[in-house]
Amino acid sequence: MNNCIYGINNSIYAIKNGIYGIKNGIYGINNGIYGINNRTYAIYGINNGIYGINHGMYAIYGINNGIYGINHGILPFMA
Repeated sequence: MNNCIYGINNSIYAIKNGIYGIKNGIYGINNGIYGINNRTYAIYGINNGIYGINHGMYAIYGINNGIYGINHGILPFMA
């Protein structure tokens, strides 16, 4: 499922997560691409933390959070 490519501690049951990323999203899709600590504890998040740092932490069901931004979507629920 293309998980953990060049990544460390990347997502359980995730799809294409952690590409060049570290600690990327549980059950997330395309999270933490080229990012660091993206979607930590992010459950069912989509396209979060692309090229970002510390995006969507604890963001549950968040969509498109923190694109090209820094520290976006901390604790946003149903964003």
